[in-house]
Amino acid sequence: MKTGKLIRMGMLLLVIPMLSGCWLLAAGGAGAYGGYKMKEKGYEVQSPVKKEGTDSSTEKKD
Repeated sequence: MKTGKLIRMGMLLLVIPMLSGCWLLAAGGAGAYGGYKMKEKGYEVQSPVKKEGTDSSTEKKD
């Protein structure tokens, strides 16, 4: 009786960490699908970093 309960608890402790990876994969897939659908409707991704003009320190000087 006690060993059966111990085995069931051990199996439960092994299965729970495996399921957490599945949830991460499902959430990533849902995010990718949402991005794909938004791109179809005309939305575009914008970079948060924008260049403003040219920086004189990055230009090559002869």
